[in-house]
Amino acid sequence: MNIKYASQADYTYLVEKDRHIHPTLIESKMKENEIYILWEDEVRIGWMRYGYFWDNIPFMNMIWIDEPFRSRGSGQRVVQYWENEMKQKGFEMVMTSTQSDEHAQHFYRKMGYVDAGALLLDTQPLEIILMKKI
Repeated sequence: MNIKYASQADYTYLVEKDRHIHPTLIESKMKENEIYILWEDEVRIGWMRYGYFWDNIPFMNMIWIDEPFRSRGSGQRVVQYWENEMKQKGFEMVMTSTQSDEHAQHFYRKMGYVDAGALLLDTQPLEIILMKKI
């Protein structure tokens, strides 16, 4: 698996697949190198994008692996890649979140993330906030 920053060539793929971000924001996140594209051979198999919580803590907003490529360690590898990059940039902590009804919470905990709080919105399950010192 290869991990590369998203480029303009990935725009259509991201707009079609990532329904959790407004398409106008994809371009700015690509310019800031805040989206990684995961490749296997010559095929895009997923992405990971992040931003900054309180404008100073790297926050993983979304990780996605296309169904046929799941359970092969790709998610773990891209998270480790991102954590290493954030550490090289001088950050000491990273964060993410997941809904309480999603299996991802167990994935993050296995990767060393710990619960840091929660957010309750009227229309969605409890959002669990997780953090990790790197």
